This record gives sequence, structure tokens and C-alpha cells, in this order.
Amino acid sequence: MPSVHLADRGVVRVSGEDAKSFLDGLITCDLDRVSPEAARLGALLSPQGKILFDFIVFQAPDEIGGGYYLDTFRVFAPDLAKRLTFYKLRAKAGIEDLSDAMAVVAGWDEQRPDDEVGLVAQDPRRPELGWRAIIAAQDAAEFAKIPAEAYHARRIALGVPEGGRDFLFGDAFPHEALMDQLHGVDFDKGCYVGQEVVSRMQHRGTARTRIVPAVYEGGFAADVGVEVTAGGKALGKTGTGAEGRGLVMIRLDRAADALAAGEPILAGGIPVRLEKPLWVNFPYPGETGSKSGAGSA
Repeated sequence: MPSVHLADRGVVRVSGEDAKSFLDGLITCDLDRVSPEAARLGALLSPQGKILFDFIVFQAPDEIGGGYYLDTFRVFAPDLAKRLTFYKLRAKAGIEDLSDAMAVVAGWDEQRPDDEVGLVAQDPRRPELGWRAIIAAQDAAEFAKIPAEAYHARRIALGVPEGGRDFLFGDAFPHEALMDQLHGVDFDKGCYVGQEVVSRMQHRGTARTRIVPAVYEGGFAADVGVEVTAGGKALGKTGTGAEGRGLVMIRLDRAADALAAGEPILAGGIPVRLEKPLWVNFPYPGETGSKSGAGSA
């Protein structure tokens, strides 16, 4: 069973009798769709609708204490706990950074481990990513069978971005990070921080910038954060890359113009081909009508 310890992931727990209502009023995903059997991608946004933290939300069964566990980028876990505490006010909820005590592991291709090892669920973003689990930190070595680089190569090939790697926190809207495509925003739930901006982008189709997969000519991906250009004009920036593939955040309308003009798209000076994942449902550069509908979700 190919499995990996994702040592760069941390865990923040939200517990208590008001945990669900408190958290549901803050984050992009609907906690009615989270259960001990089903995790969900979500984010905490700024009032302006930018992603401050992204995470995968797990729910613990009542028999082991209940509560919600947020699998997030570990270096930002203390800040996430602090920001949630800022919003807590009189809510009867406890907020803890458990990153030293808990670990995040993942795997694919074979049956997921028994629930007795911890909180286990299918990765909510794409089924091809396999299963994901939050376990006791002392048990993580048991799952460290392949390097984390192999997991990220798979994630990149599938076109799935992660905050702190493929976009900067505080700098990207959920649509730009494909959260609308990866079940990370529930548009029919109640209010949450930044909802008005996100809903407006959804209904008006104004998300012109998106993260998309790119295949690099020559098999070597550009470094993170270098410029993507076409015809001498900036389209955006590169995200992570592996095994000749990468993720790039670009203006789709500008990419469509470049392709229509026969101009090569370059990432860090390397020619790239934009590749559309099968699960994406917005118009893509190079498709008929892609320029006029580039931001639609």
C-alpha cells in the first residue's frame, strides 16, 4: 500500500457544544456535509474573500470525544488556531493546535486503513488522491512508506493545488485556487466570512485567474514563483512542479489570446502546454469561446 506521512501538515481541533455552529458560520464548506465517514475541503477567508487558510475538515465520532479536526499547512496551524480564537467570543468551543500530538498521512491504490488507526476518510477533493487520515504522531512512521515528493507529484499531475505551495495565503480567491471545482465552497449554505465576495464571483463569472496544470517541454519544471509569459506579456506565476508537470496561476483570457495568436506560453522561460483536467467545468484557453467565459465556474 503506497502511503506517506505528510510532515508539513498540522492539525487544529475545534470542540465543544457550539463547535459545529461556530465553525460553520466562519468557513466555506457546509458542516452538514462533514461526518466521521466524510471529510470536506474548506477555507477561512478574509472579509474581502481571500483565502487565509485552507484545510480538510474531519469530524471525530462522539465515542472518542467528537469535534472537528482541521488538517492544514503545519507552519500556519498556530495562526489558524489564533484566528479562530479571535472569532470565538462567547461560543462554547475549544480550539487547540494539536500538530505536535497528531499527524496527517495519506495513501492510494489499495483499501484505506481501518478507522481504528484514527480519523480516516477519502480525500474530499478528488477520489484519485485516495484516502487521508489524522493519527497519533507516534504512529506516523508506520505509514512513511514512500517520500512525500511522490504524493505531491501525484497531486500536481491531477491538477490539485494546495495553499502555501501553489498560492499565497491572503492573496487568492477560492475560485482562483479551484476550490469551487474541488468541493471546497458550498454555495447553498448560510453566511460565512467573505461569502458575499465569493458568491458574487460565482454568479457573475468574474474569476478570470485560475490555477491550471501545465506540462513542461523537456521534462523539467520551473521553480516556484517565476513568471509565466506569452508574447512578452505576463500571464501569472508558477506553483509547484514535479516530473515535468506543474501548476501555474494565470489569467485565462490572456492565455486564450496567446494561443489564438500562436504565441508560446513560457513558464520561467520553458515552453509549457496547458492541460485541462477532466473534472474541470469552466472554459479553458484554446477551447471555443474560452475567452468570453474564462471566469465562469
